Amino acid sequence: MEEYNSVENFDNKKGSVVTIGTFDGVHIGHRAILERLVESANNRDQEAVLLTFFPHPRMVLQKDSGLKLLNTLQEKRRLLESIGVDHMIVQPFTVEFSRLTAQDYVQDILIDQLNAKKIIIGYDHRFGRNRTANIEDLREFGASLDFEVEEIDAQELNEVAVSSTKIRHALEAGDVTTANNYLGYRYMLNGKVVRGKGLGKTLDYPTANLQVGESYKLIPKKGVYITQAKIRDKSCYGLTSIGTNPTVGGTSETIETYFLDLQADLYDEALTLEFITHIRDEEDFETVQELKSAIRKDEAFARTFLAGYE
Repeated sequence: MEEYNSVENFDNKKGSVVTIGTFDGVHIGHRAILERLVESANNRDQEAVLLTFFPHPRMVLQKDSGLKLLNTLQEKRRLLESIGVDHMIVQPFTVEFSRLTAQDYVQDILIDQLNAKKIIIGYDHRFGRNRTANIEDLREFGASLDFEVEEIDAQELNEVAVSSTKIRHALEAGDVTTANNYLGYRYMLNGKVVRGKGLGKTLDYPTANLQVGESYKLIPKKGVYITQAKIRDKSCYGLTSIGTNPTVGGTSETIETYFLDLQADLYDEALTLEFITHIRDEEDFETVQELKSAIRKDEAFARTFLAGYE
């Protein structure tokens, strides 16, 4: 899949089948649209194109929204590629861009830049300045500018009953099981293993401290989770603690993983951590011994869970 950082960098003489949106999470509801996009493009011998935006429009137009995203751009790219999308265009979203009229947006972006011959969108898609234009307006533009419009109707999308907002709420509540069901894959954090304070070793549970590079990435609720990562071509399960380590006087939030049955120096390695299930919320224990006892119970629970999970 090819990726472009602006519509101006995209050049396609063959003609495009286009869908438009932020597609945060690339969840099972999004897949209904994306799979239709790829199928239609293949049938027409044209290119399947996703036009998406970054930053997320709410981050620009509602600066105090505090919105966190389910995917980094790198994660989104991998997910879209797995579905078969040919091109992902990441259009910088600015206040100026948001002020394009519907007419200018369709003519300048969809026609002149993307060479759209067909557009596939959900029934509730809106566009243009102040999001005043809807799918009926798009059909009128299509009739005059010679492109087809296909609507994914409300019934088809509502049957999925999923949204990026629902997934964010589930993760903020620590319910990664529900989030994973909605996503159609396991929620992930990508980052680099960095040196922490070495507290895990003093507890006999050495941990890999993951640093997520993108500040806009949503981190699940503080607590302990069962996770999985692929490390040097080996699948490894672990206990991941998200929180501030209050029992030992921690103040800054960390993401630390004790990998079961693995002894390796992972410093500076890139790591993708996939969340399987939540064990418990973060607790402030009165003593370090109580903390160690809780970790032993977490490990026992994880091993029993994974014995049935695999």
